[in-house]
This record gives sequence, C-alpha cells and structure tokens, in this order.
Amino acid sequence: MTPSQEKEALRNMILTFRVSELQMLLGFAGRNQSGKKTELQDRSLELLQLNSTPVQKRIRELFQSSQETQQAAMIPGANALQYSAAYAQMLGLAGFTTQQQGIPQAGRANPYAAQQAQQAAAFSAAYGTQPQQTKPIQANTQPVNVKFKQLPFYDIHGELLKPTSLVTQGSSRFQEAQFQFLLSPEQATNIASNRDIRMGSKLDYLYQIQLRFCLLDPSAEQGDEFPPSICVQVNGKMCPLPNPIPTNKPNVEPKRPPRPIHITPLCKLTPILNNTVSVKWAADYGKGWVVGIWLVEKLSSDQLLERLTSKGKRNSDFTRELIKTKLTDDEDGIATTNLKVTVSCPLGKMRMSMPCRPTTCDHLQCFDASLFLMMNEKKPTWTCPVCDSAAKYDDLMVDGYFEEVIKAPELPDEENEIILNQDGSWNPVPKDEEEERKRKEKEEEERKNAVVLDLSDDDEDYTPAPKPAADPDAAPAEDLPVLPPPPPAEIECIDIE
Repeated sequence: MTPSQEKEALRNMILTFRVSELQMLLGFAGRNQSGKKTELQDRSLELLQLNSTPVQKRIRELFQSSQETQQAAMIPGANALQYSAAYAQMLGLAGFTTQQQGIPQAGRANPYAAQQAQQAAAFSAAYGTQPQQTKPIQANTQPVNVKFKQLPFYDIHGELLKPTSLVTQGSSRFQEAQFQFLLSPEQATNIASNRDIRMGSKLDYLYQIQLRFCLLDPSAEQGDEFPPSICVQVNGKMCPLPNPIPTNKPNVEPKRPPRPIHITPLCKLTPILNNTVSVKWAADYGKGWVVGIWLVEKLSSDQLLERLTSKGKRNSDFTRELIKTKLTDDEDGIATTNLKVTVSCPLGKMRMSMPCRPTTCDHLQCFDASLFLMMNEKKPTWTCPVCDSAAKYDDLMVDGYFEEVIKAPELPDEENEIILNQDGSWNPVPKDEEEERKRKEKEEEERKNAVVLDLSDDDEDYTPAPKPAADPDAAPAEDLPVLPPPPPAEIECIDIE
C-alpha cells in the first residue's frame, strides 16, 4: 500500500469515529478534546499531517475496537460484517483478517431479524391496537417502473433504493414492509463532511438521504403522496413526518403535505453497516404505493437563479412578435392599437429585476424570477402568479424584451407601467397634460365665482366707514327722515299632530 493510500484509509477511519473515540484520539495526542463533533474531526484529521507512527497505530486500534463493538451489538455471536471491496484496504490496515471479514450469507441477509417482533409491537402500540390481534402482513415488494417527479431544489447523486412497490397483501388493514440500503465510502464521506455548522445557523446536511412515496402508476411521472395512516421507522427509531392538513369533510382522513422525508439524522453514516427502513400503512382498496430512497444534494434559490440565468434568455424579437400578434385583428375583427402592462412583479408589487415567465404560458405579463424562486423554496407550489397554471422550473425563461425595458433610461424610476404598441415598440405611460390643464382652469373659475358672505352677529368689531368731508360752498342737504327698523320676523310653528 502506497503512503497516499494509507493516509486516505486513515482519514476514512477518522470520519467513522464517534465523539468518544475522537476525544480518545485527541487525548492520546495531547490536543484539545472539547467542541462539536465536526471540530473534533478537523483536529483529528490534522494529526495525519504529523506522519506519527504512534498516532497512526492508535487510529487503527480505535477503528478496530469501534467496528467490533458495533457489529457485536447488531449481530450477537458474529465477528464482523462482510465489507465492500472499496473498503477492504482500510480494514486490512486496521488489522482485520480475511477470516474475520467472512460471515454466513444468512446472517447478513437481515441483521435486524431479532428486532422485528419488537418493531411490530411498537407499530401496533402506536395505532392503539393489540399486537396479537393486528399483526401486520408483510407486503409484496418488488422494483417497479415508476418515475418520481424531479424536485428542482435537489440534485440526485445516487439511488439507494430503487422505486419499489407497496402492494396490499391479505385482508389485514395494516401492512408492513422492510427495506435495507448501504452507503458507499464516498457517499458516507460526502454526507459527514458537508454540513452547515456556521455559528448561529441551524445544523443541516448539504447531502441528504431522501425518502419519497407516491402512487403506483407507471403511466406518468408521479408527485409525492403519502399512504394513509403511514408510520416510518429508520434503524428502529420513529421518523418524523409532515403534520396532516386538517379537513372538514366527514369520514375523510387528513392528508399529509406532499413532500420528501429527510432521514439523514436517523441513518448510520458508515459504509459497513446496513440501514433498515420499516414502513407501515393502512390498506386502501384499489390503490398501490411506491417507495424510493435517494442521496441528494440540497440547493438554494440563489443556485437555481444562477442556473436560470446561465440557461440563457428568451430573445426580445420573440416577445416583440408576440406583442404584434396579440394587438392585431382577432377573430371578432376588433383591432387593439396598444396595451398597457406593468413592470412591477405581481408577487412583490415592486419593479422586477429579472423578469421571467414559463414557456407554457401565452400571457405577456412577467414576474420576478428571484422572488418566485425564494417563495417556492419556502413552500413549493410552482404555480404561475399571473394565470395560476403550472410553472415548472425547467419551463422558466428570462424575457429579454422586458429586461431591456426595465434597464432603458426612457422609463422613469417612479413609473412602473408601459404601453405596448402595435408595431412591437413600447412607451412610458404619458401624463395627460390636457386633462390636468382643464382641471386647474376649472378650479380657478370656481374660486373667482365664489361669493363670500359675512354671517357674523358680532357688532363689537364693526367699524363704520368714514364720512366724506363736507363742502363749505355746497348747499345744506335736507335732513332725510329716519326709518324705524323692520320688525322681527314672526316664527310660525306647525303642529304636525
């Protein structure tokens, strides 16, 4: 074995260590033993750079002790499991012999056979029934040619369990099926080494083991759908499922949201131990189900947006011709000279930064690609916000015409509406200056014709106008008689009774 191969084998051994074994190794080397598991792994991997023979020997001893302990717990009386060829060099380096690696085929077929009775009892207890009366029937399982719908936010890196049927057998209400899968050394390393452990972030796996269910229907791609009364256990531990959606319909069981199940935290991230998945569900007459397990890589909305832009954009000439077609005479002979559209996103009500629409939609209105992807990352619906039709990620395309409109200097920053012309061109919505001028003239005329009446009864502030000066040469004016004030108006009361 070359030094590089030996070093890689030691590295794989460290990645399979538990926290206690990592602390024992770091204590042996005189290093800090506190911190999260990923921090302990990083410190342990740094020890390989020392090329220390005692440290390498200690790694082999810890690895051999760890594997023997796990195997003894899984299969009492057995020495070891049979390992994959890719893992043989690491086991040989750790001191496992060929004789130790051999094990009867029957023993390897189902290492959980001794626990099946306990699991069945636990399942029955979860459903509130007696195990002796409702012993689940082992369903008929076999690979089927059913294709699941692709999930845009996940890239598939491996198929751990091919789509397998869950067909009801017998007359028992509850059915049970059990499956096993094994990770390769590369898959186990990718899952363990790629985790989000940043300060303040939720611990999550970049590579995930994903469990999916759907209807048994090979005629078309199937979306996620859970069997009724489903219960899932992974390696003997209950797997959390999406909460059922309440329903007001009588005698109808609430359905769970259709989404994949993230079972990575419940799996053994090692290439030498099988993972067992037990599924129990209630029989539904006339319906069959399919289960599958994949190794996937989780993507973010930013990554999908980058892929969308790298895919290219729809040529502006295509949209221009579409505008001409929509504004020409239609079957009724009605001609439309222009059409008003908005450049604000119907989702965020703000101007779009990257206008897009599905190729399957025939409307001109676009929506913002970034906002659309972020909303589907939180709650995947993949529905067009303009016409409510299906908007698959693979059908989305950035519209070059509206992207040019948004970046054009002719469009004011405060204006989000444009007018599309019959020749395929566009103009900003003009302000109606004539209407504005008429409105101002009308207001001015109303102010001139307004009559101001002083209805005040306060005589204290009344100042009489000064009398003009008398002319000495003028003849004296005759004294005019003073008229008495008019009598107050009488108030007439009417009795309506």
